[in-house]
Amino acid sequence: MSSSLTVLGIESSCDETAVAVVRRDATGTHVLSSVIHSQVMQHKAFGGVVPEIAARSHVETIDDLARQALAEAGDPALDLVAATSGPGLIGGVMVGLSFAKGFALARDLPLIGINHLEGHALSARLTEDVQFPFLLLLISGGHCQLLSVKGVGDYERLGTTIDDAAGEAFDKIAKVLGLGYPGGPALEACAKTGDASRFTLPRALLGRKDCDFSFSGLKTAAALIAHAEVRTEQDRADLCAGVQAAIARQLVERSDRAMKLFKEQAAVTDPAFVVAGGVAANQALRAALTATAEKNGFVLKAPPLKYCTDNAAMIALAGLEHYVKLGKGALPDTETGMSTIARPRWPLDETSAANAPIHKYSGRKGAKA
Repeated sequence: MSSSLTVLGIESSCDETAVAVVRRDATGTHVLSSVIHSQVMQHKAFGGVVPEIAARSHVETIDDLARQALAEAGDPALDLVAATSGPGLIGGVMVGLSFAKGFALARDLPLIGINHLEGHALSARLTEDVQFPFLLLLISGGHCQLLSVKGVGDYERLGTTIDDAAGEAFDKIAKVLGLGYPGGPALEACAKTGDASRFTLPRALLGRKDCDFSFSGLKTAAALIAHAEVRTEQDRADLCAGVQAAIARQLVERSDRAMKLFKEQAAVTDPAFVVAGGVAANQALRAALTATAEKNGFVLKAPPLKYCTDNAAMIALAGLEHYVKLGKGALPDTETGMSTIARPRWPLDETSAANAPIHKYSGRKGAKA
């Protein structure tokens, strides 16, 4: 295997089209380019992502983005193409994966389909030396999970949401409050001038001692308060602060339990607690989770803000990690890579998702988490 590995990453699972080139050599891991086209303005009028609009935008932009990413990286010789093949909005996933197949076929390169969630799980390793095993809190618009990350492709679910994700709660409550889209950053900004103690909000799953999450009750309660009591900008700020504090409290409580469980299972000195996903960009949440990590003897690690939200550098890194783990000969060759499928659902811990599903009926798409 070459001492230097260079990977083209492609991400198109939601409302960002992204292409990146990542290299690992004797001096470390280097992001040679990371180009992202955000669709925020295309979806803003609808207050959320419209799948058909998202897919069409991916089609219209991915070719130019790939040219730009390769040019910024100096048009390097590539060893691998890594593309998100799930989970996500299936139309968008298919666009990125189809482009990756064409690119790999044209250049006779191996192609590997990457779990979008694994990209987030490994994203802290783009800039820091995070060793396995580590505890992961993955918080995004569609997912909220605690996992023991034992190695590349080796994940154990410790807890997951039984209904809504934290990011979805942020976005939906922000929409009810008229804060615009995207809702998460808008709610965080509004909360800075609010009194978090003013409104009484529910605490979910108080009788349970596991590491699972639930945000649907908080979402409903906040909506009812918004309609009945929010009349001024200060009212809005107070409710935003209360919602943010309630989400932080639940994340802290479940993470605290998971840390104790992780330390029982893994004999690790100075274990790492990695917080990844779009919601990890929220500074108030990050501060609360940092304090919890320190209390339990963990070192909090989080990717830089530009790698918290969806990006292709994390997809390229995940492909690179699989390349290193398996060796080129164990990866799909160009012909085999063409059979990679797009998956709307793809749990990181597929065993737990199948044997202990959060939802009794997972449907034809498969288990979500």
